[in-house]
Amino acid sequence: MMEGSFGSFAKTFQHSADMLRFLLLTSLAALVLAELGPQPRYLEDNLERVVGGEVARPNSWPWQISLQYRSGSRFYHTCGGTLIQRGWVMTAAHCVDSNREWRVVIGEHDLNSNSGTEQIKTVSRVYIHLGWDSSNVANGFDIALLRLSSDATLNSNVQLGSLPPSGQILPHNNLCYITGWGRTSTGGSLSSQLKQAFLPLVGHETCSSGDWWGSTVLPIMVCGGGGAEAGCNGDSGGPLNCLVNGNYYVHGIASFVSGYGCDYPKKPTVFTRVSAYIGWMDAIMN
Repeated sequence: MMEGSFGSFAKTFQHSADMLRFLLLTSLAALVLAELGPQPRYLEDNLERVVGGEVARPNSWPWQISLQYRSGSRFYHTCGGTLIQRGWVMTAAHCVDSNREWRVVIGEHDLNSNSGTEQIKTVSRVYIHLGWDSSNVANGFDIALLRLSSDATLNSNVQLGSLPPSGQILPHNNLCYITGWGRTSTGGSLSSQLKQAFLPLVGHETCSSGDWWGSTVLPIMVCGGGGAEAGCNGDSGGPLNCLVNGNYYVHGIASFVSGYGCDYPKKPTVFTRVSAYIGWMDAIMN
């Protein structure tokens, strides 16, 4: 979706009939415009990813995976994801709603070098939530499960991500980190090493207020950040790792950011709220 301001669209759509047509044809852009806010954009583009943050200690987030697609004779990183069972990966629906050949790299740290900790698995089947609408990320349901062709081997570099209890809602400012590969800032240098950025959780009451994301953010989503650090293009599908009672749980799947910029003030990174989909995942995997 192209970036733009409310003013430019307002000049184009001056009459109610034209605005209604716009709502029907491109409902996401119209929804955001109605709130005088920026347009969401996906996070899978490889141009920019984690904004701010720091390089993570190798394999310190051992459930993080690199989702890659084949182009010609090579595979390229496009999204993140979380190993949740030895044969299953959780990611964003918009990462895998195209017909491509996918593979998952587990135990990865530096995309440009082989440290010997990596496990490469092909994807045998993709399960996308039936509620997902590729034309409107604001509808939610941006979640998918990948069945691996063979089980991962668990060790000190490869572990399962812990999922929250069904329905759990964390408090405002809960300590959380986003992890992913990519540039340190919009237009900055590309990092081949896994990065982490501190994104304190933004409670739904705050994130859905008028000067933040407004009604674009649904209760089945969760927000993190809203300041100098953020997820960005290429982080899609990756985990929001939140500290609860001394342990990290994956409470979010990176979904979208503001069309005005990944670290635009009061437009925090928006994640699929994992605790809203525990039942759906259990039904698929069992």
